[in-house]
This record gives sequence, C-alpha cells and structure tokens, in this order.
Amino acid sequence: QVQLVESGGGLVQAGGSLRLPCALSGRTFSSYSMGWFRQAPGKEREFVAAITWSGTRTTIADSVKGRFTISRDNAKNMVYLQMNSLKPEDTAVYYCAAAGTSWGAMSSAYDYWGQGTQVTVSS
Repeated sequence: QVQLVESGGGLVQAGGSLRLPCALSGRTFSSYSMGWFRQAPGKEREFVAAITWSGTRTTIADSVKGRFTISRDNAKNMVYLQMNSLKPEDTAVYYCAAAGTSWGAMSSAYDYWGQGTQVTVSS
C-alpha cells in the first residue's frame, strides 16, 4: 500500500504564497507520476497540476498557470506545489495523488490519494 500525506495548508491573504508538500510512504518501489487536485465545497474536484516520474514534463491548469508550479524530489519521495499570487478563488481542499500507469489531468488516472489539506485565501 502507498500512503500520501499533504501538509502546508492554512490561511493566507490574497497575493500571498504557500508551498504544499506531499510525502509518499509505504510501497515506494514503483515509479509514480504525481498530480495535484483541489475541491471547493459544493464543487467537483478539479485538476491543478501533474508531473511525470522523471520530473522533466509537467502540465498545469490554465486557471493557475503562471502562478503555481509542481516539482518533485524522488530521492526524498516528496512532491511539492508552490502557489504564488494566491486569489480567493484558489480556496479549496488540495489533494495529492499518485498514478502508476498514466498521468495527466484526469482524476481517473490516479490510483492513490492523500487526505487533503485546506487552503483558504482571504481578501
């Protein structure tokens, strides 16, 4: 089994920054592509960013492009979401996910999910 734990969430003012780490533990022998999703109350879960196992390719949602970046450190089994220039509409629970056979913007591609961390952006 694989466990994913997100952290780093909290309350931040509009225009501020947060970095969300995701720690992967358990069965870590496989190569996983990683993604970040978010979900606001009453709304569907939406894609934020994804990164391949090598870290050489990423895809970013248009809503956060230019403000958010995704990165990973495989030696530490860590994935990061750097969020800059935060807006109130970024308020959501953010989830880290791992995909063993695919990657990208579709949530169905991911096999494991973290518990989520709350990000609240005030104005």
